[in-house]
Amino acid sequence: MKNLIRSNNSGYLGDFFSDSFDSLFRPLFFDEKLDIMKTDISEDENNYSLEIELPGYEKSDITVDYEKGYLTVRAEKSEKEGEVKPNYIRKERSVSCQRSFYVGEIDEDSIAAKYANGVLTVTVPKQDKKKPVKKGINID
Repeated sequence: MKNLIRSNNSGYLGDFFSDSFDSLFRPLFFDEKLDIMKTDISEDENNYSLEIELPGYEKSDITVDYEKGYLTVRAEKSEKEGEVKPNYIRKERSVSCQRSFYVGEIDEDSIAAKYANGVLTVTVPKQDKKKPVKKGINID
């Protein structure tokens, strides 16, 4: 497997078709595209580092899961009935977002995550590159 991180949100053709048809229904001078979970990905010799912007979320609102080669970051925030101030008749605040990245088959315990100042930093180790070993074969 290759050492790469690939977003699982949409493919090449998915973007082409959705962008083509979505533009038909947008207002002419207004773009409604949401910029949720902006992610910067960098690498060093041994690791990939994902810096994901999640302003306004608490650490307890964010979950990071790894399953079958995919790293999924989910953030969910909502106000509960007990948190509503007495002056409000009704208050609705519920926001959730999710993004997945293909990271390959790696050791789940070696993934590290840190959340500070609205930025979630996830460190993912690169896969071990196994070099093919050249072996001589005896001829009988």
